[in-house]
Formats: sequence, structure tokens, C-alpha cells
Amino acid sequence: MSLAAASGTGRFWARSAKTIRFVRQGCTNRPFFHIVVMERRKDQYQPVIEQVGTYDPIPNEHNEQLVSFNYERVRHWIGSGAHISKPVAELLGIAGLLPVHPRTYMTAWRNRQMAEKLAQIEAVKTAENVDGTISNS
Repeated sequence: MSLAAASGTGRFWARSAKTIRFVRQGCTNRPFFHIVVMERRKDQYQPVIEQVGTYDPIPNEHNEQLVSFNYERVRHWIGSGAHISKPVAELLGIAGLLPVHPRTYMTAWRNRQMAEKLAQIEAVKTAENVDGTISNS
């Protein structure tokens, strides 16, 4: 039995539900995802219909997470009625193909709150250090 091609076999049941989702590749502690079109009820390790993109969640040396899409094929499958998983919908929203996903707004808000807390803690520490050096002089 031969393995299915990474870009997909192209075989599927015409009336089955399709979904665009991640398939995890890579190794331990180094994930890499293919964005694929599959039949909805299949396991992620079953042969895919078509690969429409890739996603590398680990930031590179420029602190960038790399994503690539074949927008033409993504539009085709969405037009054909394919469902989209939430993580893929978030990426498509950030890329501008779909409206921005609400979870993206929540994540950005949480990150801003955490940054403000860290800034306040740093300000208190620097104020304590300045006060300590003045009183010791």
C-alpha cells in the first residue's frame, strides 16, 4: 500500500461534508501544520482531499509565525460548502479573507492586559530601586 501524496489524493465522496482544518506534522516540541480539505468525519491522519496551505506556529528569528494559503482554492472550497475549523477561521480572518474571528479580539485584549500588568510591576520595581538608592546615599 502506497502513502497518499502530501498535497492530497483528490478523491472524495461528492455528497460528503468537507472541512478545512489543520493536520499536525513535525516532531515532538516542533509542530508544523498543513491546512487541508478533508471529509468531515475522517481522522486527521487519513488521506486528505487537498492541501491548501501551511502554518508554522513557532516564531522564527524575526519573531514571525509563517502562514501560507492558496486563496483561490480556499475560496473554491468555501464556495462548495466546506466547513472551516475555528483555528483556521482565525488565521483566515487575520489574513483578510474572512471577518476577524471574535477569539482573535479576546486574545489581543488579554495580551494587552498582561502587558499593562507587567509594565506596572516594572514601574513599581524601578521606583523601589530609586527610593532605595536615595535613602542609602
